[in-house]
Amino acid sequence: MTLAADRQGTTPELPHWETVPEDLPAAIREVKRALRARIEASGRTVEEVYAAAERRVAARVAEIKAEKEAGGSVWPVLDYADIENGTVSPAQTALLKKRGCLVVRGHFPREQALASDAGIVDYVERNRFFETYAGPGDDFFGSVGSKPEIYPVYWSEAQMEARQSDRMARVQSFLNSFWTHTSDGVQWFDPDRDALYPDRIRRRPPGADSRGLGAHCDPGTLDLWMTDAYQRAFRHLFDGTVERYDPWDAAHRTAGPQYPGSTMCSAFRTFQGWTALSDMDHDQGVLHTVPIPEAMACLLLRPLLPDVPEDDMCGVTVNRVFPASGKWHPLLLEALTGIPDVRAGDSVWWHCDMIHSVAPVTDQKGWGNVMYIPAAPWCPRNERYATSVREAFLTGSSPSDFPEEHYERSWTGRFTADRLNTTGRRGLGLE
Repeated sequence: MTLAADRQGTTPELPHWETVPEDLPAAIREVKRALRARIEASGRTVEEVYAAAERRVAARVAEIKAEKEAGGSVWPVLDYADIENGTVSPAQTALLKKRGCLVVRGHFPREQALASDAGIVDYVERNRFFETYAGPGDDFFGSVGSKPEIYPVYWSEAQMEARQSDRMARVQSFLNSFWTHTSDGVQWFDPDRDALYPDRIRRRPPGADSRGLGAHCDPGTLDLWMTDAYQRAFRHLFDGTVERYDPWDAAHRTAGPQYPGSTMCSAFRTFQGWTALSDMDHDQGVLHTVPIPEAMACLLLRPLLPDVPEDDMCGVTVNRVFPASGKWHPLLLEALTGIPDVRAGDSVWWHCDMIHSVAPVTDQKGWGNVMYIPAAPWCPRNERYATSVREAFLTGSSPSDFPEEHYERSWTGRFTADRLNTTGRRGLGLE
């Protein structure tokens, strides 16, 4: 592909590849030249634009470090009752939008969450999972070291009841509302209807050693620079108007393709999330995030600086996780912040673009059990994925975003279609 001018003859077009290019290094070099040319057409240099993004993020980093040093809680915490009753204060709303993450206390009653945990144990034991478990099905979560920590289980009663519950739908709708979901006459997603996105569970036992997971983010890999939809979604980063970049703008993010990666998610998620099935203290190998949604500006602009090799995107490539590293992103990692103590029934949420990690732990105190349930509002991208989810649900198969393990196909006690409520049926695209 070659550069061209747009209809006005002022802004260079960007080459794009809707599937992974055959010659990846050549494509990286080409798109980097094009991105630099587009930025420079605005009258600013790449260095000036990156510096503007970094200043914005540096101010957030300084705030977070000062709050931590003062003993404050960087993570916003809300009571589920306030979400249900519409009594979340403007100050709490502003903090959530600034930090891009949230703990919801009492999302489910504690005893209900503990019962769900026990129900999952019964489900896997009844079906002799431990006798048939063949080891981690992917390289990413397989790296944590415990055996197993991530269970490839999707269709238990506990998981499905949580996914289709009114309490979950209410929190998802609340979180979706932070995004600009309609612009230019297009509704990019429906904030009040979520796709039912099936994910796995984590069970880490007392005494476990876990290496954790390194800092990374999950919205995509090279497709964030190289596909037309993402180039449009991140247009303000790539046209010199970085001050106008809004990490809460859903425009163009809900329809485009995605390149394969080890944390590939075919759905568009406004927030990633999990629900605690056990009590967990903040120093026991828990989730950390860089609670700065705007940090994506630095992640996407950093490879364009001259100290990065021309065929390198700061280590980002296909079929791998999108890394955040001390080599390329030291400022961002200064803000890495763990969740507070959580109790069974609390839920934890973070903006889909945010850098996150899981801390290592040695001789863990207590269980560390969660079920992963995101906010994935109904949109063209999620509607397409729902077709494969329905088939996986009906057959007990592993969903197509995950390794083809299919343990549950012959299991008893699997959640069945006759138990779907209206929310569940809508989430699977059945009505």
